[in-house]
Amino acid sequence: MHIRDSREYRAIAAHYGTRVAKRSQVPLIHHIDEGLAILAYLGASEAAQRAYCLHPLIQDDAELAAQALVLHELSDDPAVIALAFEYRNIANATLSTRPISSAAEIPLSPLPEVNVMLVADKVQNRADFLAHHLGTHARSDALDRYFRLWLERLGVDDARYAELVAQRKG
Repeated sequence: MHIRDSREYRAIAAHYGTRVAKRSQVPLIHHIDEGLAILAYLGASEAAQRAYCLHPLIQDDAELAAQALVLHELSDDPAVIALAFEYRNIANATLSTRPISSAAEIPLSPLPEVNVMLVADKVQNRADFLAHHLGTHARSDALDRYFRLWLERLGVDDARYAELVAQRKG
C-alpha cells in the first residue's frame, strides 16, 4: 500500500485540509509529506510512517482531547496507535520551551521506530525553521539551539542532516 492511501494519511489530510502555517504560509500537510519522504528514505516501517501521519492529531493535549473518542477511526492498527502515543510521550518530554543544558538531557524512546520518526520530524522542522524563521522569529536563537540539540541526540550530524534534507521532497 502507498502510505498516502492509508487511513492515517487520509485522516491528517482531512484534518489539515487547505490550511497553511501562519508565518510561512506553507500548507500544513507539507510537514507530513516531507517527513514521510525522509522516513521512506530511511527505510522506516509502514507502521512508523502511518504513526507519523497521526502524530499531529494527538501530540498536544487539546488535539488529543478532540481525537480521543475517534482514535479507532484514525487507524485500524493498535501498533500504529501505540507508536503515535510513544512519539507523543518522547516529543513532549522535550519541547522548545523547556531549558536544555545538553543533548544528553533529551530522552529517546526504547522503540527504534519512534526514534526514526523523531529524526524525520526534527529534520523537517529544522529545514522549515531555517527557510522561514531563522533570524526573524522572536525565539530564533533558542529554536536554532533546540533543533541542533535534538539532532545531536538523535545522532544526525551536519552531513547526515544535509543528506536527509535533500530527501524531504520525495
